[in-house]
Amino acid sequence: MRLSLSVLLVTLALDSYEANATVCPDFVNISKGFLFQDAASFKTTIQGKFNPPQGVIEDYLEVKKCTDRISAGNRKRLGEALGEIVLSCT
Repeated sequence: MRLSLSVLLVTLALDSYEANATVCPDFVNISKGFLFQDAASFKTTIQGKFNPPQGVIEDYLEVKKCTDRISAGNRKRLGEALGEIVLSCT
């Protein structure tokens, strides 16, 4: 759980560097996919949206292996926290 929380916090910090920033819808969708999609679906999602280099995809999937070990209930709680953060930024 430490790793997933760290990933979430770093992602939020990078995305919310301005006090009045609005949240990019793609960021929300990718974050939800990272938490809830299986690895193959997530890979297809990030390839379709951003077409990143293969090394980046492999890195995402390596970290995703860790988050996939988090219980469904805890992933749901992380998703809810993300939703609350997004709402507070709009």
